[in-house]
Amino acid sequence: MPRPDPEKVAEAVFAALAEPSRRGILSALAVRGPATATDLASQLPITRQAITKHLELLAAAGLVLAEPGERRRIRYRVNAAPMAMAQSYLAALARDWDGKLARLQRSLDATELDAPAPPSGAAAPEPNTPELNTPAPPSGVTAAEMEWRSK
Repeated sequence: MPRPDPEKVAEAVFAALAEPSRRGILSALAVRGPATATDLASQLPITRQAITKHLELLAAAGLVLAEPGERRRIRYRVNAAPMAMAQSYLAALARDWDGKLARLQRSLDATELDAPAPPSGAAAPEPNTPELNTPAPPSGVTAAEMEWRSK
């Protein structure tokens, strides 16, 4: 049997968990163990019909497994495997970004070290000061003339 695509599994898990009611149902199953839709309706502020629909979506994502119970009642239990696969997918993404961000940081650090130091006794302007945010005057126009024009 082919191994499921981690990205597709993660997408299904995230879509299923995007709805707060489904997260509540999954949480109730995780804390209290297997339950029927009727059991869950007595524990949560959701109708049995709505719980049944949410359980169908959770089952389609693989997050719950339906098991036959007594008197033809279906009991649902948590299946953690898709969540573990989604976590692995996120961890792989984080590793990819961590490496890229670390390289960027090293590059910025190296650039900062190579930048010329301000003249001794002169303080470097702060990033949001007018000195840095004012456009350069057009060629042939002095700073005093630019100041006069702005008044």
